[in-house]
Amino acid sequence: MNILSKRMEAAAAMVTSGNILADVGTDHGYIPIALVLEKRIRRAIAMDLRRGPLERAKAHIRRFGLEAYIETRLSDGVEALAPDEADTILIAGMGGGLVIQILKKGESVCRTAKELVLQPQSEVERVRRFLRENRYRITAEDMVLEDGKYYPMMKAVPEKTVSQEAAAGTDPKRQQLCDRYGPLLLLQRHPVLEDYLLRQEKQLRKLCGSLEQQEKSAAVQKRLAEVKEELEQNRLAQWEGMKHAGV
Repeated sequence: MNILSKRMEAAAAMVTSGNILADVGTDHGYIPIALVLEKRIRRAIAMDLRRGPLERAKAHIRRFGLEAYIETRLSDGVEALAPDEADTILIAGMGGGLVIQILKKGESVCRTAKELVLQPQSEVERVRRFLRENRYRITAEDMVLEDGKYYPMMKAVPEKTVSQEAAAGTDPKRQQLCDRYGPLLLLQRHPVLEDYLLRQEKQLRKLCGSLEQQEKSAAVQKRLAEVKEELEQNRLAQWEGMKHAGV
């Protein structure tokens, strides 16, 4: 029985088998339920800030007879989670700003987990930059297209020290490119990222043409410069994909 959407299944697939999962913002509790049913995790802690979704999650857990394997907790972020209590912390289905807030506020707990699985719904570039600047290393990335929307996601592991690459410094333009589009998605020439880049290029070129037809006010000139910069980043991202594919 498949109870997961395409994006949820992709996020669940990033959880390392045999781990104990903490699902932050669990909503209906479907990801921990699916992973326990498939025997991919030992047990889970399903957490949510709101009582309504948590009650729904409890009902679904009871329906599948998994009360012994999945515990529910009312929690603001990881507030109700103890250090070393979970191997994987999953944060999905919320904006990037909130994801960062949870990681900052719960740093002492998040850094004791073996891995974070994140699926921010917005500000993905900002989330990647936060991970890079706060000693988390992205070890896996994926991206799916569902109902006309693109969902990038990542697995990150905490590091005790800054990596040699980070310490040595990276070309700022390349770093911005990786933060915006995903270092491993670029490296893998991910097909969904390729589709996204082509669609984004078409939209940006159309917007650029529209702006160039408008009266040259300061606001329009500023926006036009921003769009042209985005187009350049898009072009570089497509080139990175072709380069890694040996084209």
